[in-house]
Amino acid sequence: MTVTALRYLNEAASAGSMRAAGDRMGIAVSSISRQIAQLELEYGLPLIERGRRVIQLTHAGTLVTEHYRSMLADREALLARLHDLRGVRSGHVILGVGEGFLGNAFTRMLDIFRRANPQIHLTVEVKSSADIVQSVLADEAHFGLVLQVPPDPKIRLRTSVAQPLMAIMAPTHPLATAQQVMLSDLLEHDLCLAPKDFRIRQILAAAEFRHHVFLEPAMTTNSIHIMREVARSGTAISILPALSVRTDLEDGTLVAIPLADATIEETTLGLISRVGRQLEGAPLRLFTAVEADLRNWAKRPSGS
Repeated sequence: MTVTALRYLNEAASAGSMRAAGDRMGIAVSSISRQIAQLELEYGLPLIERGRRVIQLTHAGTLVTEHYRSMLADREALLARLHDLRGVRSGHVILGVGEGFLGNAFTRMLDIFRRANPQIHLTVEVKSSADIVQSVLADEAHFGLVLQVPPDPKIRLRTSVAQPLMAIMAPTHPLATAQQVMLSDLLEHDLCLAPKDFRIRQILAAAEFRHHVFLEPAMTTNSIHIMREVARSGTAISILPALSVRTDLEDGTLVAIPLADATIEETTLGLISRVGRQLEGAPLRLFTAVEADLRNWAKRPSGS
């Protein structure tokens, strides 16, 4: 077994084909194929399924790539500890974050962290929750900040904050002064909602079923940014957890009104990492900062 062969297998699985992996690494396809074949000979098991246009790992191949990624993560953790012993506050951190967390408040937290740790390089990747999970599982991101953590035995929920769904609207909207909003109240107003396959929408649909109220949105979008902007314009109401519009609530450009349903399921905002991956050094420092910021927000009254 060689580290090179393991790397080639991992890259081929990540890229989807040996050709794509070769283009990414600047390596001939024949070299990648030969290294993978040598691994299969050494382990006595096929690592990829033959006859497919897109590479599909066998169960053995999945175990081998997971082992390789754990090796890389362990090496990174060791180097981080050694850097700490030398007093070097440097490193590179990759964070996957959902669109709903973006805004001035999040940027301010990152800026405070960067000023305190000028030698740490940050990469912030904005993706969907599903893509963030995949990045974390592939060790392409150290950890992720997602809305509604998916059930996955390989994902470790390190910190979670429960948030109720709220009716998000402009302060000039007719319902903006209400203490709470019933689902039936929403029938009389335009709505901008997430698609039906989004967990937020599924939670709302369950509440609609219980109350025999069925909402028809004027607009459907998979972008929290668009939901936020439409609500700010005053033309429609969006249904989101308050943290998704945190900056707008602080600025007073949006208000969050509780839904009048004590049984409605809360959404979960979570910090996730891959099971078995230890965060050390720079990644741990950023994780601690993000965690503290998330918990501080969660302590505030809903809608504030």
